[in-house]
Amino acid sequence: MSEPLTPAFSRRVAPGEDRERAVCDHCGFVSYENPKIVVGSVVRHEGRILLCRRAIEPRSGFWTIPAGYLELNETPEEGARREAREEANAVLALDRLLAVYAVPRISQVQLIYRARLANPAIAAGPESLDVRLFAPDEIPWDELAFPSVHWALAHDAAAEAGAPPVPFTNPEGESGARMPDGTPLAHEDM
Repeated sequence: MSEPLTPAFSRRVAPGEDRERAVCDHCGFVSYENPKIVVGSVVRHEGRILLCRRAIEPRSGFWTIPAGYLELNETPEEGARREAREEANAVLALDRLLAVYAVPRISQVQLIYRARLANPAIAAGPESLDVRLFAPDEIPWDELAFPSVHWALAHDAAAEAGAPPVPFTNPEGESGARMPDGTPLAHEDM
């Protein structure tokens, strides 16, 4: 009986591919590395917007919408609801897909929904220092964690004002590499 092979991968361009990938040195299996999918929601309740103050890195202490990575075997809608439960103990009623953002620098695709609180009770979960409902004119714009949070809140305001119900995308020329004031984000800030 032969010894089981230990996987050994090297980075190279496999036959039929156009870029370097991790390829098994024994059998040629290509291990595809794909973008991470983030799901989240802009949540409204009685004219106010739910924000969570992050308790974890990156950007601990900054405000964000409830969002996080989609889990295996989970629909985007289930993931958005789960993230709101985990971060704000919030129960959501999803309305529609608000936006699809691309952040290629860190290989993320973000699916952001418009949602309402199905139950007005909220409380900080383990990943949040605080959760709060903000009137649109009270949003702490200078304390928002990520460029895509700015985009989502602006796109939600446009939707609230009557913009057509089609998903928004990144603002022209924006890739998520800098904050709206021009401050660049380091990889560890994403």
